Amino acid sequence: MRRLLLALGFLTRLPVPRVAARDGDFAAAVRLYPLAGAAVGAAVAGAGAAGAAADPWLGALLAVVAWAWVTGALHLDGLGDLADGLGAAHGDRDRLLAVMADPHVGAFGAVALVLQLAAKLVLAHLLLPGHWPVLLLAPAAARAGPLAWARWLMPLRADGLGAAVAGAVRGRDLIGWAAVLAGASVAVPPLAAAALLIPGLTLWFRARLGGVTGDVHGAGIELTETGLLLAAVLFYR
Repeated sequence: MRRLLLALGFLTRLPVPRVAARDGDFAAAVRLYPLAGAAVGAAVAGAGAAGAAADPWLGALLAVVAWAWVTGALHLDGLGDLADGLGAAHGDRDRLLAVMADPHVGAFGAVALVLQLAAKLVLAHLLLPGHWPVLLLAPAAARAGPLAWARWLMPLRADGLGAAVAGAVRGRDLIGWAAVLAGASVAVPPLAAAALLIPGLTLWFRARLGGVTGDVHGAGIELTETGLLLAAVLFYR
């Protein structure tokens, strides 16, 4: 329970009790990120379904607002930082890391954030009201990504989330969550796209970046969520 509260406290802005972390707890909490994602999904789907009762566009807007609020825009920040880094680095890894560490948002990051929010808005509109379970489960499935990236990619910084969770994910954690995802895909088939999106992003992060940071984890979650929404739209329509 302590590690779940740590995961919820880090990944969401939900009012959870504050707990003192013991040695290794913060890193081990990565194993429970999909459960924190389910809490995010509950807020998103609840807001979307409530708004869609009046109009699908209102439901989509409320879903995106809830998405940004419940996560504190944490992963959006990572996406913007990654976009700025890739746009400015021109293959220079030191420059990439320096730009990603800059707290200011540049043009590349701003464009990435606008496109990401617009994509989620349009895709949520196309899924509501009938396919709200996708909004419930996509955030949980996407947060299985950090487990894979923590195990398969090297951290690019000696500090930060990438280094903190490196080595914390065990093989049985990946197998267990893969089994859960497979079971959920029976009920919501588009979730099976996570089995392509997460390994695909792993290969792309390794080729373009050479590893992972906290910002990369956040960007990967955002990209996986949008990919799952797109897969759902294509599947159901």
